[in-house]
Amino acid sequence: MKRRELILLLGGAMTAPRTLRAQQKAMPVIGYLGSGSPGPLAPYVAAFHRGLSETGYVEGQNLAIEYRWAGGRYDRLPALAANLVGRKVDVIATSGGEVSALAAKSATSTIPIVFVSGADPVELGLVASLARPGGNLTGFSTTELTAKRLELLSELVPQAEVIALLVNPNNANSEPMIRDVQEAARAKGVQLHILKAAAESEIDAAFPTLVELHAGALVVAGDTFFNSRREQLVALASRNAVPAIYARREFAASGGLVSYGSSLTAVYRQVVIYVGKILNGAKPADLPVQQPTTFELVINFKTATALGLTVPQSMLMRADEVIE
Repeated sequence: MKRRELILLLGGAMTAPRTLRAQQKAMPVIGYLGSGSPGPLAPYVAAFHRGLSETGYVEGQNLAIEYRWAGGRYDRLPALAANLVGRKVDVIATSGGEVSALAAKSATSTIPIVFVSGADPVELGLVASLARPGGNLTGFSTTELTAKRLELLSELVPQAEVIALLVNPNNANSEPMIRDVQEAARAKGVQLHILKAAAESEIDAAFPTLVELHAGALVVAGDTFFNSRREQLVALASRNAVPAIYARREFAASGGLVSYGSSLTAVYRQVVIYVGKILNGAKPADLPVQQPTTFELVINFKTATALGLTVPQSMLMRADEVIE
C-alpha cells in the first residue's frame, strides 16, 4: 500500500467515529424522570409512546429516551434529575406528580421540562402563571380532587361517620390536600382521621389503625408511590372490608371500590405532544400549562356488592364506567 493511501485510510478511520458521534448527537434525547416504577406505570408509558408517534418521533429510530425511575423513593429524584442534566438531554419529561417536577426544576434552569402536577404549579413555583409559564417549564396540572373524592365516598357510604384519609407525607402536596379534605369533611359532618404512609410496611400498618378508629371508609390520596402499591392497597381494603376511593381508574379495575380522577393516559399522551413541539423549536415559556376538563368516575359494582353496599342510582347514572 502506498504511503499516501495509508494516510488517507487512517484519516478516514479517525474521522468515522467523529462522524458517528455527530450523527448520534443529532438524534434528540428525552430524559424521562419518574418518581414511581416502570411496571405499575406501564399504561402511562405506553400512552407516552403513542403520543410520540403522533409527533413523528419513534424511539430508537429518530429519537432516544433516557429513563430514570425513583421506585417510589422521592429522595432519589434530585440525583436522578442531575444525572439527566449531566447527560445533556434535550428535554425532560417528568411523571409522578410535583415531586418529580420540583426535582427537575432544581436541577436545571435551561433544559426544557414538561411536567405533570397534581398540585397548583403556580403555588409550587414551577411556573409564573398557567397562561404564560415564563421559564423553562410547562406541562399539565391534573387538578386536586381529593376533597371531591371524600364527597363521593360519603354519598356511596352514607352511614360512615368516621372516614380516614391516607396520604404520603413525602408528597409536596400533602399538607394543602389535608386542609382541603378536612374542610370537606366538616361540610359533610363526618369525622376525619389522617393516616400517613411512605413505605410498604406503613401501608400495612395503616389498616389495623383504621379498624381501631372504627373508620367506615377510606380515601386514598393520589400519589405515585400509592400507584406503585396498587395491588397491596386494594387487597388490604378487601381483606378488611373497608370501602375505599382512589384517584386512578386502574385501582377500580384491580378490584377497588371506586375511583375518580383525570385520565392519566390521556394526560401523558398530551405531554408528549408538548415534548414534540419543544423538540421542533417551541419554547416552554410560550406553551400554556393545560388542565384536564373531563374526569372519570369508575365504580366496581362487584366490589360494592361484596361490601354489602347499594350504589345510588344517581351515582350509577354519572359513572363513566361500571365494572361488573
